[in-house]
Amino acid sequence: MPSLNIKVDHSVGLHARPAAEFVKLASAFPCNIQMKNETTESKFVNAKSILGVLTLGVNQGHIILINAEGEQADEALEAIKQLVESNFGE
Repeated sequence: MPSLNIKVDHSVGLHARPAAEFVKLASAFPCNIQMKNETTESKFVNAKSILGVLTLGVNQGHIILINAEGEQADEALEAIKQLVESNFGE
């Protein structure tokens, strides 16, 4: 199962608009995508659920672990990586 560890540098972390952008992108792929906040050692949540993503409490500087499984898993992780690294388009 492909996975990705990435640091969130956005000033508000994964809250409000960045979280919505993240979920929107994850939902565009047919694979199962799970994620957790490595910094706080949270449990995995569905990356396609806005409530799940928000409950992780990802703040600026936190590391997230994302797992993808199924069709287009590698493509999904690459797209998510680009979104996070671009600071969610800002």
